[in-house]
Amino acid sequence: MRFEDLRVWQRARGFAGDVQKLGRGMRGDAGLGDQMRRAAISIVSNIAEGCERGSDADFRRFLIMARGSCSEVRAQLYIALDGGYVDVVRFSSLQSEAEQMSAMLNAFIVKLCSGAGAPTA
Repeated sequence: MRFEDLRVWQRARGFAGDVQKLGRGMRGDAGLGDQMRRAAISIVSNIAEGCERGSDADFRRFLIMARGSCSEVRAQLYIALDGGYVDVVRFSSLQSEAEQMSAMLNAFIVKLCSGAGAPTA
């Protein structure tokens, strides 16, 4: 299985692009923008790295880290909203996408824990 074929990786890649755009526009708080971008990149990277590790246990561990990074971005989006760096519509869209990715990652983790192996897509 190639990580590029995983729907959760594809979705995380799109999400990272959206967060990159938002973060670049946060001139008033470059630190927050940089941290959001790093966390979003971490989601994509951990899914890819875990997939290539060769064992379900390693893959599960990296998916858990990806889920943690997803939560990190969600928390940072609240800070961006409170600071006026993101409007409510964009905030809601990004939060919804992050929550859906977290759910996908969670389902993937549960599947790996059950011994069923990694999903094919």
